[in-house]
Amino acid sequence: MVVAPTLRTVVRRLPLKLGVLTGQDALDRPVRWVAVSELEDPTPFLEGGELVLTTGMRLGADNAGPYVDRLVGKGVTGLGFGVGLGHEVIPAGLVEAAARAGLPLIEVPRDTPFVAIGKVVSDLIAAEQYDEIRRAFATQGRLTRAALRPEGPRAVIDGLARELGGWAVLLDEAGAVRHAAGKGATGIAGLRPELERLRRPAGGGTPASLALSTPGEHVIVQPIGARRVRGFFAVGLDRPFSPVAHTVINAAGSLLTLTIEHGREHLAAERRVRSAALRLLLAGQVRAGQETLELLGGGLPDGPLVVLAVGGDQEAVLEAAGEEFAADAEERVVVVVAADRAEEAAAALREHGPVGIGSPVGPDELRTGLDQADRALAAARRVAGRVMRFADLAGQGLLSLLDPEVAGAFSAALLAPLREYGSRADLLESLRAYLACNGHWDAAAQRLGVHRHTLRYRMRRVAELLGRDLDDPAARAELWVALAMTE
Repeated sequence: MVVAPTLRTVVRRLPLKLGVLTGQDALDRPVRWVAVSELEDPTPFLEGGELVLTTGMRLGADNAGPYVDRLVGKGVTGLGFGVGLGHEVIPAGLVEAAARAGLPLIEVPRDTPFVAIGKVVSDLIAAEQYDEIRRAFATQGRLTRAALRPEGPRAVIDGLARELGGWAVLLDEAGAVRHAAGKGATGIAGLRPELERLRRPAGGGTPASLALSTPGEHVIVQPIGARRVRGFFAVGLDRPFSPVAHTVINAAGSLLTLTIEHGREHLAAERRVRSAALRLLLAGQVRAGQETLELLGGGLPDGPLVVLAVGGDQEAVLEAAGEEFAADAEERVVVVVAADRAEEAAAALREHGPVGIGSPVGPDELRTGLDQADRALAAARRVAGRVMRFADLAGQGLLSLLDPEVAGAFSAALLAPLREYGSRADLLESLRAYLACNGHWDAAAQRLGVHRHTLRYRMRRVAELLGRDLDDPAARAELWVALAMTE
């Protein structure tokens, strides 16, 4: 909203030669326009805030008081009375009524045309409009320069709050606050239902902005993103937004979209380069991989390296990796760190997904390190701790490397004929004892407390039901795993 000139500014214009008779304490009221009227009741044609000019053709001693009361009730800024035409001097009754009501009463001399006053006010309003537009362009320029800084989106939010004299908040896609500037942003949590409306507008289409108003606060929320919503920003003031403020906010929205989309494109390109460098390193082309990473302003750490394979949300993992070398590869993120930082890095990444940690390797052995990390990651997906080190896998035993669900299904299918055979459990227990004694009949029979001929009969029946040669080491290994999964 344009700041209108005050009545004090108007009366101080020397060429107008205006005199103030009453209401000197109210001269700082804004003059939003000049209205000339000789009506006894001009208020139906007024909006409030006008400087009303009259020669008093219809005013007399009996109606001066009601006339002033009507003007005051409408909220006019002041009354200008032209002398030398209908009245040589301003009627005393009008002066008294204006003084009593606190209404500024301005004497307009005979040689000052009303149109001159209107022109002065119009020029002052135009000057204010031009100045406000100029300030708006200057503000947009400052916000544009802020968007070009490394912390672009946050700098835009800081500048927006400062320029408008309110608060501004940057929100992610879920409505969580990423950055806030200014004081008074107390109602952000209550905006989340409204954010859902912006995220999924009724009938599809492009999301629009949202405006909320209370007696003490006015808020505008806009989505950020070109092809889809990638976040939101909200701006709040303790007064209604002016047209120029709307222009500045719309410009900020465009800048935020550009910076975030450009940042995402830059980040995506950087990730592609990192992935290419990782492929070179894994292929043993260490020099070429290192040179590629140097183009990004980084490289592999010095000394022994440890490869981490991390599952879960790749975006979150890459962000959590920070300055470490990290690249998304297939369905996991590969992170390469100095050996002495492996545990610290794993602790930071485990919040975002299971982590597999390889053993220390040299730069030319990263393929081996990744294979180890992948094996550890497979085990980490099955344990509550979510972190597994390749060096610890040997102590977990062979069964720790198997997927419990897959191994359980394999066991159930393989041993089903034995369970279904006359509902007798002795075949399963006899097979378990036979394998535990490595095929020695006497030792196995003694463990079961049966004659060895009885055990031989049972093993022949097992071989028939399963279709397996119990003298075959591979068949024995499969049966041992299947029985171990039933314990």
